[in-house]
Amino acid sequence: MSQARTDVGDHRGDHKVVVITGAGAGIGRVTARRLLDDGHSVVLAGRRATTLEETAEDRPGAMVVETDVTSPDSVRSLFGAVRERHGRVDVLFNNAGVFGPAASVDEVTDEDWRDVLDTNVTGALYCAREAAVLMRDQEPRGGRIINNGSISAHVPRPLSVAYTVSKHAISGLTASMNLDLRGHGIACTQIDIGNAATAMTEGFGANARQADGSVLPEPTIDAAHVADTIAHIVSLPLDVNVPTLTVMAREMPFAGRG
Repeated sequence: MSQARTDVGDHRGDHKVVVITGAGAGIGRVTARRLLDDGHSVVLAGRRATTLEETAEDRPGAMVVETDVTSPDSVRSLFGAVRERHGRVDVLFNNAGVFGPAASVDEVTDEDWRDVLDTNVTGALYCAREAAVLMRDQEPRGGRIINNGSISAHVPRPLSVAYTVSKHAISGLTASMNLDLRGHGIACTQIDIGNAATAMTEGFGANARQADGSVLPEPTIDAAHVADTIAHIVSLPLDVNVPTLTVMAREMPFAGRG
């Protein structure tokens, strides 16, 4: 490791230590592979080691850590492993998330509500907390945390109360992090993604429920474009912040959902 400098603006050249949650599939997988191909050290976190190993594909720089983001002990173990292996973390991509079953506020079950909020919100908080402590105390200090939001952080889909509430909470989490952590050299971004083509969103291409009750196909985009955007944010020096960013299919319903 090169000699550490103490100024917050130092971003250690082109190489970063990146932690990605939900790295076993979808946007997490595509982004992890892109950053590994860019030469970064990427820690792949998720519930199933087998899918994480598939993401890694034996690429140099990949580290697999089986993690349940809803468990504070599991998250602490993740960042303990990162500290032991790399001595620091430069970027956290808080990507783990679930949609949950379709349900309105009068239909959502206790179990489904807890599952979505525990994964999407509490899990993001646990990971951000551990990353921020490490970023605050390491030399050179600072880092970048990217939270995966959603178009639903602005406008809901029908029958998505748990998911929509969780993504509005991510907006609050990101805003609070930007305020509380900027003095430690930590920059925070919320990236709101609309209809990136993954297994999680494959139904939208054929039968997405609309605000008027109809079911229509919606356009999607290659998830590689999301990975490209994240790779650009990762490449920025820490005196540059991107608080919010939206990447979406041009013709998907958004402003017109309601």
